[in-house]
Amino acid sequence: MNYKIISSCSTGNATIIKDIILIDCGVTFKRLEKYYKNLKLVLLTHIHLDHFKKETIKKLAQERPTLRFACCEWLLKPLLDCGVSKKNIDILQIGTKYNYRLFKIMPVKLYHDVPQCGYRVLFDDYKVIYMTDTKTVEGIVAKNYDLYLIEGNYDEDEIQERIKQKQQDCKYIYEFRAKESHLSKQQASEFLLENMGENSEYVFMHEHIER
Repeated sequence: MNYKIISSCSTGNATIIKDIILIDCGVTFKRLEKYYKNLKLVLLTHIHLDHFKKETIKKLAQERPTLRFACCEWLLKPLLDCGVSKKNIDILQIGTKYNYRLFKIMPVKLYHDVPQCGYRVLFDDYKVIYMTDTKTVEGIVAKNYDLYLIEGNYDEDEIQERIKQKQQDCKYIYEFRAKESHLSKQQASEFLLENMGENSEYVFMHEHIER
């Protein structure tokens, strides 16, 4: 398997690609103990705790003092505040491709309730696109990638039904927030149908679980 999803939900997100790239770091260090020694790069998307766990990032930087971290400019200060050395941080620009010798990285602009990005991860023989926590993927093209890790947070019909059921007590804050800042399974499916090849694989990420 070319990827390992450590966690993908509102309580924590972390995915490892080909054993060497960690995307998002929103879990405890204990959950990464089996994997962190092989990492070459940590890619971070946005500041929310379930994607950016300060204690884990600090521990990673302590245990792996030469480990590289990459992010867009909005996460530079939070990374520095975690104790990551500035010389180990690569600041990336949306739409620019960066060559890390074994692979290439390109950030993708996403639309959440805080500054946010996804990533294209490009090996010579394997292409991945990672997109979670976004209200839309309109305008993004990723034809014939090997792996699509794309948010499928909620079902549009189910969320409308939950809003109707909860209208009496007005406890449907999550439902409205989801529609404004997360991707539905229907939106994700439309993107996949337009982009997947016959050998492509996909995973619905960050699925909401009603508690």
